[in-house]
Amino acid sequence: MDEILLRRAGLEDAPEISDCITQAYIPYVSKTGLAPAPLQDNCSELIRQHLVYVLADDVRIAGVLVLMQQAHRLLLECIAVHPEYQGRGLGTRLFQHAESEAQRLGVNVIVLHTNELMTESIRLYKRLGYQEVERRVENGCRRVFMEKRIMFYE
Repeated sequence: MDEILLRRAGLEDAPEISDCITQAYIPYVSKTGLAPAPLQDNCSELIRQHLVYVLADDVRIAGVLVLMQQAHRLLLECIAVHPEYQGRGLGTRLFQHAESEAQRLGVNVIVLHTNELMTESIRLYKRLGYQEVERRVENGCRRVFMEKRIMFYE
């Protein structure tokens, strides 16, 4: 198997990033009755305006991480692993990179939100150290807001 490398996304990656996100999130449409927010994002704009990273091998983009810096925190806007690559620890690798980026930027909190019906995701986030801080309806979606404090080591 080819090595899967983590790198910053370029504009030329936008179509493949969109496909990876679609493949990863499409199962949630039937579960929630809504298209998850990442399915509605313009990938080219995300790449231009935010921190977008991909895990890729010689075949395709296997994973995507979208981070948005917001004052003193980092919003984990999207994390997706293509279904053909799931179960290989790539999601964990992307979460670890998010924490590295938070440290690099001097940010001590990573926040995220998800649909409350995406229970598998919520369990994963809790296992990775994220804590639920709020639930509320936003744009017709019942969202769970979570955060993780990042420790800095000298």
